[in-house]
Amino acid sequence: MSRITARLRRPAESGEPLRVLLLHGLGGKPSVWDPLAARADRHLELWDAALPWRAMNGGDGWGALPEPGRCLRELVAEGYDAVVAHSYAANLLTEALAAGHLAPRRTVLISPFYRPSPQDFDWSVISYYLNDFHRVFEEALAVGETGRFAQAHRDWMARRLRDQIGPYGWMRFFESYLRTPFLDLTAVRTELLVLSGEKDIAARAEDGRALAGAVPGARFELLDDCGHFPMVEAADRVTRLVCDFLAADPCPARHAAAAPVSLLEKP
Repeated sequence: MSRITARLRRPAESGEPLRVLLLHGLGGKPSVWDPLAARADRHLELWDAALPWRAMNGGDGWGALPEPGRCLRELVAEGYDAVVAHSYAANLLTEALAAGHLAPRRTVLISPFYRPSPQDFDWSVISYYLNDFHRVFEEALAVGETGRFAQAHRDWMARRLRDQIGPYGWMRFFESYLRTPFLDLTAVRTELLVLSGEKDIAARAEDGRALAGAVPGARFELLDDCGHFPMVEAADRVTRLVCDFLAADPCPARHAAAAPVSLLEKP
């Protein structure tokens, strides 16, 4: 697979620019960040990328790769002040942070998947994420630009998207979820904000709360009446939370811990 390149979607217009990379989740695409980009503070220099697991990208065979997270690590390592990642991308980024491969100054994880114990995974959990996998895409299609379509058409599109991701893509996603109890989150060296939707049917709010609780100094925000795509469903609130977090004075202890790690370091 060829190296993924980032795209400058909006240059900074005032003040000292802060370089922010936006990473979409499984079956998503860069346009999921449109509401945030339209509202974000003007000193933010916003970048995004069309990742291999993007919607309707069935030709790359990314799901057959033994380590699909490598392309994400290479992308983030190009050097950004902050990274905002959603869903599956948030999981791959969390793995890289816990392994010490990356340490951006600040990180925002939106709707991450996390379980603190291997015992949290039983057959009912596997059955739910396998047999109801399409429901996440139904939600995405309902709140996004396709929300104007009839319900029957959105349901058909959701199943097409599920089939396009396929068994290999699903396995890569669920493997990353299964690995979460074994991550050393005490080793994360970035100031972290975790956002979870109260009504998320995919990444439970409990997942985000537990993840933030395992990272020293991390902050957690529960978003009422939101599902798996709060940056679309509650764009004003999410944008404000993200921008305020990125603009806050650095936490001295966390900033000092992150200092020795170069953003340009390769995994």
